[in-house]
Amino acid sequence: MQNLSKREQLLLGLLAVMILICAGAFYYIFSDDGEDIAFKLEESPAVAVNSTAWSEERAKIVIHITGAVNKPGVYELSEGDRVKDAISAAGGASSDADLTNINLAQKLRDEDKIYVPRIGEFENLEQTSGNIIPGINPSEAGKIDINSADIAQLDSLPGIGPATAQKIIDYREQNGPFKTIEELKNVSGIGDKKFEDIKDKITAR
Repeated sequence: MQNLSKREQLLLGLLAVMILICAGAFYYIFSDDGEDIAFKLEESPAVAVNSTAWSEERAKIVIHITGAVNKPGVYELSEGDRVKDAISAAGGASSDADLTNINLAQKLRDEDKIYVPRIGEFENLEQTSGNIIPGINPSEAGKIDINSADIAQLDSLPGIGPATAQKIIDYREQNGPFKTIEELKNVSGIGDKKFEDIKDKITAR
C-alpha cells in the first residue's frame, strides 16, 4: 500500500470533518422533530379538558310553592326540574300533605305556582282524562292542556270536532307548543266566537 501524499491526507481529513458535521446536523434535525411531536401530543389533552365548554347550563326558573310543605315560598330552580324537585326545595311535604292528586313527575315552567293539598282537600275534585295536575296552578284544574291533549280530549271541547282537533295537533307539531291559549285562534276553523266558547276550559302549559 502506497503512502498517501500530504494533499490526499488533507482531503481525507476534510472529508472526515464533513461526515461528522453532517451526522451532527442529521441527529439535531431528527431529535428536534421528536421534541415537536412530543410537544404536540402533550397539547392534545388540553382540548379534551376544555371540551366541557360545549355543555350548556340549564336556564333558571322561579316558582312559588304553597300549601302542605314545610317551607312554602318562592324558589329558584332549573329548567327541566319537576314538581318533586320543587317540593324538595321547600323542605319536603308536611305530614298532612296529600300527594296522590299531584303529578310529581310534571315538568315545571317559569312563574308556576304549586299548591300542595292537604288530606281531604281534593276528595271531590273532578279530573278529566288523566291530564289534570291539581298541584300546579290549581285555578287551572279541570282544564284541557292544548299542548298535550289528544284528539279525543280536544274533541270534547264545545264546537271542536275531530277534524279541528287534528288541526290543533298538526299546528303544534309544526310550530311548537302554544305559548298562550289565544294562539289557538291561529288554527284554521277557530275564530273569535269559537275561542270564547272554549277559552275557560283550556290551558297552555
